Amino acid sequence: MIAPVQLPVFHVVGFTGHRRLSDPTAVERVLQQVLGDLRAQTGVEWLGLSSVAEGADMIFARTTLKLGIGWEAVLPLPPAEFRADFSPEAWRQVEELLGEAEHARVIGDRSHRDDAYLDCGMETVNHCDLLLTFWNGEPSRGRGGTAEIVNYARNLGRPLIIIDATTLKVRRENFARLQTGDRYLAFFNQLPPAPAAAPLLPDANSDRTLMLEFHRKVDHAATRSAPHFKRLQSLTVGLFVLASTQAAAAHAFGFNLPWSQLACLLFAMGVAFVVLKRRLQHDWMRCRLTAEITRSALATWGLPRALRLFDDFEWAGIEPLRRSLDVLQRRAARKHPAGFDEFRQRYLTERIDGQLTYFARQERRTRPFLLCLRGGLFLSSTLAICFTAAYTEHSLLPGLVAPAWVYSWVYAFGLMVLPVLSAGFIALFAIHDLHRRVARCQEMRVRLETARKEAGLVQTWGALERVVMKAERALLQEVFEWHTITSFAAAPGKPPR
Repeated sequence: MIAPVQLPVFHVVGFTGHRRLSDPTAVERVLQQVLGDLRAQTGVEWLGLSSVAEGADMIFARTTLKLGIGWEAVLPLPPAEFRADFSPEAWRQVEELLGEAEHARVIGDRSHRDDAYLDCGMETVNHCDLLLTFWNGEPSRGRGGTAEIVNYARNLGRPLIIIDATTLKVRRENFARLQTGDRYLAFFNQLPPAPAAAPLLPDANSDRTLMLEFHRKVDHAATRSAPHFKRLQSLTVGLFVLASTQAAAAHAFGFNLPWSQLACLLFAMGVAFVVLKRRLQHDWMRCRLTAEITRSALATWGLPRALRLFDDFEWAGIEPLRRSLDVLQRRAARKHPAGFDEFRQRYLTERIDGQLTYFARQERRTRPFLLCLRGGLFLSSTLAICFTAAYTEHSLLPGLVAPAWVYSWVYAFGLMVLPVLSAGFIALFAIHDLHRRVARCQEMRVRLETARKEAGLVQTWGALERVVMKAERALLQEVFEWHTITSFAAAPGKPPR
């Protein structure tokens, strides 16, 4: 049996600490012990996140790198301004550390200097699962000090590891909230491989190969479950309409089939119960959302500077997946950057042309179904209005006599069935999301054709990255819009697991 392809789970340990240290060697020794204990935990890979101010920050960065832990830098100011806080020798050390960072992010731009340092510390807390701090327990001497950052982390309920700056003793706070691993990523990791997918080669060490296999199995799971789910919902609607039709037939023609009507209602309720109880929709939506996100990650694989495509999106509980994609992409971008022409041609052919073909195919498939349902809704609604108008006129003119079949087919059967049938057509519109799908297919084709022209003309990495970013954000926005609409439309009052 082939083991399921699994993405690594990354957790982030943020750091904040004092600049002035009485015994830097002892501080490094304690940090090495604490980080070593975290690194020994199985099932997750830890990443360090900190600034590179002189003192404890630089020791933390060096220690993480020495232990083989990935490290990301958060800078309070652009490097040209940040270097004013360092001596020439210290700045050379900072530049060496930044050269080894997996990613460097600048927080402050036009902020006041002290505000920038405060924002930097707070952003470190916002993006970490655990805050490690070297702190003397005293209030901050200035804005953006260690005490302010620790208090902010406490107010957010972050787990803390505090190294006493005086005694070097280690204590933990709020550690009950630290949960390693992630149930969402565990769900995706345990999905079986796609049947047609070739297994990973024993000597394969490419993160892109791992991502490709992961994408294929998640996409297969989404493709397999989506039609089944929609059929179940459509079947439920059809059974309720059929039960109503049998009731109308019994009233109009005397065809009393109570057991058949009861069977339809019980079967419809059973199907609806299965859909809600097994939460098929949420599993399908999670798989489809993840498949499209990983598709975007694969499309941008190899850029010299990996794009942080997912920072501005709400991820509905799948933050570890976002982090895993970001880390794997950045590492690949550093190790195996693609050539300009090679990447552009691959992106145009595989991503832009592929998506243009996809949206054109979706529109061709969806439009006839939309027209069919729209025609059925118009016909049933029009007949219902006409039958009701005829019945109203007949009731106001008692002397008017109609044939017997009008009483049975129009006034009895038709007036009961047609409104229910119209409601069934409206339900099918909602289940298959037809209006939005056709409109979005047209819009996305226009946007992608524009992106294709722009990408074919640019000559620099910077310009190409901007085009790619714009195209990917449009595609991801479409996916998240669909996800939001579908999530709230399907199971009111029941959030996804």
